[in-house]
Amino acid sequence: MTGQGSTGNVVAALASFFIPGLGQLLQGRLFMAIVQFCLAAVLWIFLLGWAVHLWSVLDAALYRQ
Repeated sequence: MTGQGSTGNVVAALASFFIPGLGQLLQGRLFMAIVQFCLAAVLWIFLLGWAVHLWSVLDAALYRQ
């Protein structure tokens, strides 16, 4: 994955769309994947998980190594 707009980032963003943190995991960012997955899981209880979900998608799409 070379950077923003690359095919790898698009795939990572799509993965994060379905499961928050999965795109970061595909990019090799284990800590950020765990943080986003756990934060989304906790905040969905209060119906605020959509914000972390959106952050996860944007973070995966705009990531530059």
